[in-house]
Amino acid sequence: MPRILSIDYGIKRTGIAVTDELQIIASGLTTIPSETTIAFLKEYFLKEKVAKVLIGEPKQMNGLPSESAAIIEKFVSKFKTAFPDMPLERSDERFTSKMAFQTMIDSGLKKKQRQNKALVDEIAATIMLQDYLTRKMI
Repeated sequence: MPRILSIDYGIKRTGIAVTDELQIIASGLTTIPSETTIAFLKEYFLKEKVAKVLIGEPKQMNGLPSESAAIIEKFVSKFKTAFPDMPLERSDERFTSKMAFQTMIDSGLKKKQRQNKALVDEIAATIMLQDYLTRKMI
């Protein structure tokens, strides 16, 4: 079965997570510079079968788009142009970065390790993907 891939797109960095082939477990894949995301995905899609891509949708507490929404919309447009046949779903990413940071604390990472923003982005993509998998099972 093909994987599901999750993208936590940011201005500088993009966190990427994928499921296992049974689409049960989400795992962090990598964090890359945002300007390389399309090229990275082209290469990844050649190596791995992917059924669907989730892209975070940043929202404010009141449900309205956040300040970074315009940047992500530009990326979504580029994604759809580069991969017109790839199913795409948007996913609410509120609190994923905070949850990622808390996960780092809970797992016992030292303060210096928790300052690794690339790791935060990768964990945030993983949380978003695992949340999607959980909702899909209900």
